[in-house]
Amino acid sequence: MLKLEHLQRSGSFKLRGAVNALLTGPSAERVVTASGGNHGLGVATAAQALGLPAVVYVPETVPEAKAAGIEATGVKLIRHGTTYAEAAAAARAVAEEPGTRYLHAYDDPAVIAGQGTVTAEIVAAAPDVDAVAIAVGGGGLAAGATLAADGRRIYAVEPEGSQALHAALAASEPVDVTIDSVASSALGATRVGSVPFGLLATPSVTSVLVTDAEILAARDRLWSEFRLVVEPAAAAPLAAWLAGRIPADLPCFLLCGANTGITFA
Repeated sequence: MLKLEHLQRSGSFKLRGAVNALLTGPSAERVVTASGGNHGLGVATAAQALGLPAVVYVPETVPEAKAAGIEATGVKLIRHGTTYAEAAAAARAVAEEPGTRYLHAYDDPAVIAGQGTVTAEIVAAAPDVDAVAIAVGGGGLAAGATLAADGRRIYAVEPEGSQALHAALAASEPVDVTIDSVASSALGATRVGSVPFGLLATPSVTSVLVTDAEILAARDRLWSEFRLVVEPAAAAPLAAWLAGRIPADLPCFLLCGANTGITFA
């Protein structure tokens, strides 16, 4: 089964965590965040709906489709550094100003709880699903899934060139990793979040790696067979299944986002 979260407002599941965090967290005059693109779009969309000023820091390598979407909401977009980590460091410095709240992309309990509503919907709509396969960057979505899966196995799928969770599980703690993947704009966290790691370091979670070639082949297959246009990160779970790495009877693959540039001939 496929969970079409790429059709969500803002183009990805990230709106869920942003809305939950902004509605339940401490009040502030403005919110500042850092993102590879999708979290920024989620925060920008939520802030616009709630009438809250927001500033979104992104790395200079952010895909133009994501940057344009953030700017279209009217929030302030600032490009800084070449990685998510560099953009996040700059955003945290600004968030020290009075009346400003920093909203982490994945290492925040309220964000994680919001992302978990995706899996809660899967369980409610398709109770026969026995596993949920999810692409992992910083771990917020997969961590939320563990809270709502009701005993179902979670397959946490990462590119070989962007494996923050896989490396953390091997080291028994979050560690820094290098990032080099076609899906790095969405799955480019250099270190898994400490809160997500605490939820994901359990026997019910299986870490799976896929190659960039497998991701792109799965993305192309989603288009050729289902006419679904997604960004590379969203195809990672299906890539793992096509490669025979998800041994489940009825898995659900979460298509996490579709914020990508498309050229039609």
